[in-house]
Amino acid sequence: MAVLALGLNHGSAPLDVRGRFAFPADALGQALRGLGARLQRAPAEAAILSTCNRTELYIATPDGAPAVLPTLLDWLAEHGGMPAAALQSHTYVRQDCDAARHAFRVAAGLDSMVLGEPQILGQLKLAVKQAEEAGALGSTLHQLFQRSFSVAKEVRSCTDIGVHSVSMAAAAVRLAEQLFEQMADTRVLCVGAGEMIGRVATHFAARKPRALMLANRTPARGEALAQALGAQSMPLAELPARLAEFDVVVSCTASTLPLIGLGAVERALKARRRRPMLLLDLAVPRDIEAEVARLPEVYLYTVDDLATRVRGAGERRQAAVAQAEGIIDAGVERFGRWLAQRGAVPLIRSLNEQVDSWRAAEIARARKRLAAGMPIDEVFEALSQGLAHKLMHGTLAELHAAGGAALAPTVQRLFLRR
Repeated sequence: MAVLALGLNHGSAPLDVRGRFAFPADALGQALRGLGARLQRAPAEAAILSTCNRTELYIATPDGAPAVLPTLLDWLAEHGGMPAAALQSHTYVRQDCDAARHAFRVAAGLDSMVLGEPQILGQLKLAVKQAEEAGALGSTLHQLFQRSFSVAKEVRSCTDIGVHSVSMAAAAVRLAEQLFEQMADTRVLCVGAGEMIGRVATHFAARKPRALMLANRTPARGEALAQALGAQSMPLAELPARLAEFDVVVSCTASTLPLIGLGAVERALKARRRRPMLLLDLAVPRDIEAEVARLPEVYLYTVDDLATRVRGAGERRQAAVAQAEGIIDAGVERFGRWLAQRGAVPLIRSLNEQVDSWRAAEIARARKRLAAGMPIDEVFEALSQGLAHKLMHGTLAELHAAGGAALAPTVQRLFLRR
C-alpha cells in the first residue's frame, strides 16, 4: 500500500490561491466520496485536511504515486477552478515515509505559519473523524494519523516547542491596542462563531472593550458564545447597516464569498466621519474584499499578515526544533517498519496457503497408503520426504538456475540459521 500526500500551504501558495482550494467542514464528506469515485479503486483510502493555512489530500492506495497523482491533481484543480498545470506550481507531493514525516510535522506544529501552534492538531483530528464518518479511512491511514497524534503529544510533552506561543488571537488584540490607545473606548465586532473567533473574542473580552458584539449566521451559536463571554449578539444580516458602529472587526467564517465588501466599508467610514477602522480577516477564502485595503482610513490584515507578526516568537523557539525533529525521525522509522511489514502480508498469506495446500495433499496420500495396508513407518517416511521435496524444490531450482552465488546468502539466512 502506497501512502501519498498532495497539498498546498502557506509556504507554497499565496492566500488567494489557498482560498480557492479550501473545503468547508460540512462539505468534506461529499468531497471525499467524489474523490473516491474519481480514483475508482475500492481499496483506496482518503482524508482531506483543510485549514486557513493548508489544503492537503492524504491517500493510501495499492497503486503507486505515478498512477494516482495525475488524477488527484486534476480533481483538486477542478475543485479550485484552476488549470492543473497552474496548480501544480503551488503544490508539493510526499510519499510513504516522507508523507508520514510531513503528517507528523503538521500535527506537531512544525509546519505551521506560527511555529508550535496547537490548533492544527485539533483540526487534523477533525479531518480524520470526518474521513471515518465518510467511510474513506482504512487501516493504513488510520495508523498514519494515530501515530501522528502520538508523535505530536510526545513533542508537546518533551520539548519547549509550544512555550510562550503567541497565538493569532493574541496578535489580533495587540494590533488593536497599538491602533487604539484605550481598549475601554473601543467597540469590537467578531463575525463567526468557530474555534478561531472563540479564541479572539475571549482575548478581546479580557481587555474589557466598550462593546463586544458577535454576529453569526446561526443565531443560537452566536448567542451561546456571547453569553459565555458576557458580550452581545446580533443577526449577521444586520452587519452592513451596523458596520459603522465598530472600531475593530474580526471575521472568520466558512463563507465561500466575501461578507464585507468595499461599498459597505466606504459607507461605514462616511458614517464614522473617517475615524479609522481595524479589519482583521482570518478566513480562507477571504471574508473581506481585498480592495478594502486601498481605503486610507482602514487597516486591513489577513491571516498571513498576522502570522508574520507572531513569527518572531517562533524564531526564539528554534532551539526546541532539533529535539522535536528527533522525535519525529523515530516515529517515521517505526511507521516505515510497519508499512514494510504490511507490504509483506500478501506474500506471507500466499506462502501459508501454499504450505497448507502441500500439507493437505501429503496427508491425503498418507491416508490412502494406510488404507492400502502400507506399514505406518513407511507412510511417515513418505510423508516427510514429500513435504521436504515440495518445500525445497523451488529454492533448489533457483540455486541451480542462478549458479548459487547470488542467492546463497539469502538461502543461508532462511534455511541454515543456527
